[in-house]
Amino acid sequence: MSTSFADRFPADPWILREVGLDHRELAQSESLFALGNGHIGVRANLDEGDPNGLSGTYLNSFYETRPLPYAEAGYGYPETGQTILNVTNGKIIRLLVDDEPLDLRYGQLISHERILDLRRGVLERHVEWESPSGTRVKLHTERLVSLARRSILAIRYRVEAIDTPLRIVLQSELVANEPLPTQSGDPRAAAAFKDALESITHDSEGNRAHLVHQTRSSGLRVAAAMGHQLDAAQACATEIIDHPDWARYTVSSTLAPGETTELVKFVAYGWSATRTTPTLRDQVDAGLISADQAGWDTIEQEQREHLEEFWSGADVEIDGPVEIQRAVRFGIFHAYQASARAEHRCIPAKGLTGPGYDGHAFWDTEMFVLPLLTATAPHAAGDALRWRADTLDAARDRARTLRLRGAAFPWRTIAGEECSGYWPAGTAALHINADIAAAAARHFWWTRDDDFARTVAVPLLVETARLWCSHGYDGPDGQFHLDGVTGPDEYTAVIDDNVFTNLMAKRNLTSAVELARQFAEDAQALDVDDDEIERWADCAARMAVPYNERLQVHEQDRGFTSREMWDFERSERNDEYPLLLNAPYFELYPKQVVKQSDLTLALHWCGSDFDAEHKARDFAYYEPLIVRDSSLSACTQAIVAAECGHLDLAADYLAEAALMDLHNLQHNARDGLHIASLAGGWLALVAGFGGMRDMGDQLIFRPQLPPGWTGLRFALRVGQQRLRVDIGPDTVRYSTDGDATIPVLHLSDDDEHELVEIKAGADVERPWTPVVPQTPTPTQPAGRPPFSLSDMAARS
Repeated sequence: MSTSFADRFPADPWILREVGLDHRELAQSESLFALGNGHIGVRANLDEGDPNGLSGTYLNSFYETRPLPYAEAGYGYPETGQTILNVTNGKIIRLLVDDEPLDLRYGQLISHERILDLRRGVLERHVEWESPSGTRVKLHTERLVSLARRSILAIRYRVEAIDTPLRIVLQSELVANEPLPTQSGDPRAAAAFKDALESITHDSEGNRAHLVHQTRSSGLRVAAAMGHQLDAAQACATEIIDHPDWARYTVSSTLAPGETTELVKFVAYGWSATRTTPTLRDQVDAGLISADQAGWDTIEQEQREHLEEFWSGADVEIDGPVEIQRAVRFGIFHAYQASARAEHRCIPAKGLTGPGYDGHAFWDTEMFVLPLLTATAPHAAGDALRWRADTLDAARDRARTLRLRGAAFPWRTIAGEECSGYWPAGTAALHINADIAAAAARHFWWTRDDDFARTVAVPLLVETARLWCSHGYDGPDGQFHLDGVTGPDEYTAVIDDNVFTNLMAKRNLTSAVELARQFAEDAQALDVDDDEIERWADCAARMAVPYNERLQVHEQDRGFTSREMWDFERSERNDEYPLLLNAPYFELYPKQVVKQSDLTLALHWCGSDFDAEHKARDFAYYEPLIVRDSSLSACTQAIVAAECGHLDLAADYLAEAALMDLHNLQHNARDGLHIASLAGGWLALVAGFGGMRDMGDQLIFRPQLPPGWTGLRFALRVGQQRLRVDIGPDTVRYSTDGDATIPVLHLSDDDEHELVEIKAGADVERPWTPVVPQTPTPTQPAGRPPFSLSDMAARS
């Protein structure tokens, strides 16, 4: 008998709790309860290892290379792909009860519960199991990936006898080269490798063991070490052994009814492309010894304190549906887990929760995740952008291959080289360069970190500005054009003057002008002169923005509105969504059908280029065309729907973005979470209903509330202090805890705006009224209404 979502995951504002165990949904749950810190990521596989949906332990940017095959080669095609690897698994602790292995497929599972408290960052598991022979045992485990100690995974494993004496054996393992299931034909899944790691050395002594491996092609080395602390009611026998691909620490003991045996396990990870094997081994040894000295209680307390500090400047609190409250916090938590200790590494599209998209980073990071992190965890956002700056040489090389100046960043990558083998939806998506530039400029405006500007923002903006000037051309109409590009909508590829691309390039160019003048010496070190700066400013001023005078709407790209409409009714009737898996691109490209927000995305991020009337008309025109075959779309549609006054629709899109993985709306959560969509839940609330825009160094708020809600509160980190925004039924209160004054432009209705200064101890309260819609609420494509709160209730 199936269990409803509400029964399986009872609603709680801070806790994700799973009651029972559905073997059919193991892989999805392993993603939902995954833990990480930006350096290490572990899927929530059961402690005993079996059964599992998809075992996974990942280290950020630890990958194997593989050739990218082409039926027909072409100039500039990337030749090598990169795929994140499942590294040495240190999660496994097997339990045998009177010689019978604890395996939840056998015997009787009396109760099973997993709990992830977003304030603690610890995954708890409670199990009561009866073996096939009738012996009952209780199990309580806790697992964390330390945010304070970058290299450490920690596990506390407690076994309790219930009503009869027990003989127990615990087997704690390190396992490399685990067999993994064959991946599907879905292009969003990952490539598979068999025995990707070669053993370099292995050893064990006492209660510790080490395994060191290297990849066969990429030349990366990884070390994993485990150590243990044992607390047993009765005497124990122990043994440790090691082999090239596995090591095992065994504990044998007996338990009287009510007695417990507790095993604490610490696992340390490290990897490098350059450090020697002894150095890597010493590195993980150091982490292990430090963790062993601290002990579980100290490490757990560090985790709690770390997250308490994070949430103090990142929490969003709603007076509305508790399911949305939890989902938004869940999204913020996972976005932070994906980045907190990445430290000059990328933020993959799936974080470190699964192997989807081969572990690659895309434009998702800069356009959806970094707006959240810049405003709540600026150190993590800064590190992600420093990684981009670290890959500038590879981006310059790529630009030269494309016969362009400046830098051309890869569409998808782990280490900085282009890994997309499909040109129309890869290299042609040049907007990623403007997306990166916008994120760097935003980070500087929010933090006012001059060192970041000089070492990261200026080089990124200068080189991407050069790219646009070399790719574009001055047309006979006097405008500056960018042809042969692909915008965010991958169902319309290699087109001319995509509005999102052009306006983001315009913003890129103007920001480059500002920073090159502000940091003149740093720009000159990159050979920037006054003539080049004037060229940037001129191209930006004359940027082409296609517009259909007859329809009075902006065109997604030049000629888009004159194309034939897609037959959405046929797609609904034939169950063709997502179209990327069920329709040929030959049919998609020439039609008016939009995979994900494109022109609508421009309405959000380039909003100052549109007036309210055009935003309303553009939103109404494109809504019926967007099929949302990407998880990146709903949050943007929520933001623009709110700005246009369609608050019910905005609330539905908020629910879809925030619940994307909890309800598995894309049907691929088994491969990892959609970190950008989860961050999009925050965007939908803060930029949508909070109305926040960060135009240069000016923070703007146009507050509203979803229908039926009575409050929305959120915290932001502006410079070195926190800004709090508290939206009530008809007023909003702004406050800060720092010494500096924060200027805020408050929009109370469609016509009134006021610059207010927020100071510590002097809260500012102002009225707000809802936006008056200028058009009827737009419809969506046949078969593609948003996943609404009522849909959520129906599933429950």
